[in-house]
Amino acid sequence: MKGKRLMALAAVIFLILLYILSIFFALMKHPLAENLLLASLFCTVVVPAILYGYAVAVRYFRKK
Repeated sequence: MKGKRLMALAAVIFLILLYILSIFFALMKHPLAENLLLASLFCTVVVPAILYGYAVAVRYFRKK
């Protein structure tokens, strides 16, 4: 149970970091800022979806 809590905390910290980076990239005046913002927003959506899919797959295969 402790491992699950630790992984959940790491995921929350990672998402907060991605949100902060998204705000930072949105306010940046650099030629790469738009691409960095889009990459950050993409990771904000895709990374949790992949982690959720992994958790569901692990739960499914452990039952068998």
